[in-house]
Amino acid sequence: MNAISGLSGVDRVMAIRAQILERNAALSRAGAVPSSPAETPADAQSFTATFEQAVKSVNDTQNRASSLSEMYERGETVDIAKVMLARQEASVAFEATLQVRNKILAAYKDIMSMPV
Repeated sequence: MNAISGLSGVDRVMAIRAQILERNAALSRAGAVPSSPAETPADAQSFTATFEQAVKSVNDTQNRASSLSEMYERGETVDIAKVMLARQEASVAFEATLQVRNKILAAYKDIMSMPV
């Protein structure tokens, strides 16, 4: 489990918000184009690696929500609020990933329709 799972509801939401802001900053840094090769950071990730990591994170979130749901359905002692929060978190993460995919496809279509 991650560090967020042991927090209360509000603290958990704030921790998730902080993670989203960190990922957003990482994506902004990954998308920044250096003005010269000397400014390229040594540990810069490619867009593909960053996007793959984000998709894996969404998958992990969905697997965790499914696991919690199954535990609740089996009658194990799992707080229903924790289950619902995990499911909502997975839903929001998936929807955000879907929106990013749609924007990428739209950009690709725009680029492909440009005259050469």
